Amino acid sequence: MDLSQTILAKSDQLNADDLMSGPRTFTVKEVRRGDAEQPVSIVLAEFPANRPFKPSKTVVRLLAYAWGKETDDWPTNPRMTLYRDEKVKWAGQEIGGIRVSHLSHIDKQIKVALAESKGKKTLHVIDPLRDDSPSSPAVSADTLAELTAMFERKGIPEDKRLAGVNHYTKGKATALEVITEEQARHMLTVLAEKPDVQPASKPPADPAAYDPTDEPGWGEGK
Repeated sequence: MDLSQTILAKSDQLNADDLMSGPRTFTVKEVRRGDAEQPVSIVLAEFPANRPFKPSKTVVRLLAYAWGKETDDWPTNPRMTLYRDEKVKWAGQEIGGIRVSHLSHIDKQIKVALAESKGKKTLHVIDPLRDDSPSSPAVSADTLAELTAMFERKGIPEDKRLAGVNHYTKGKATALEVITEEQARHMLTVLAEKPDVQPASKPPADPAAYDPTDEPGWGEGK
């Protein structure tokens, strides 16, 4: 049994696991008031609106330092590069979290020492984001539909698709809808080389013994 699907994080926001395959650059579309636990909710133009970025207090302080404390005064269409920092702690344990590495609308590198714990400060460095730096859009609806059709042609069931994408892209995305357009196009190329499922092919009578990744349409590989 492939347990990867049973341990995927479920989230209503951009998750640190969604950045496992590397940093991504986003455009701020809207800033909303969150709740007591996560007071800031940032809607990203290149990510599903129902999965906003809910920055930590550390990131909020950095954004306030760079762009101002009042979001209404932020630059028009500001952009940020976010990445997964494996050293971010929660309750004293390193579990990984989202940090910002680059921001638009700053003309020089920013260095800010912020308190991470009692009596300890960490230096955060933010670099200017170049105007020509490409954004990292989530997969488009058309490409996702094309990818879904390809999965069906190859006989790959729904509960195996995300795990397969993460395997080939070396990521840990929490949903197909949040993988990048580039990752989706890469998967289409990979899957195109796999044979289509044969209509007469049937899984064993015992579903628990059937692993679609053993079929010719999936397989291992890079």
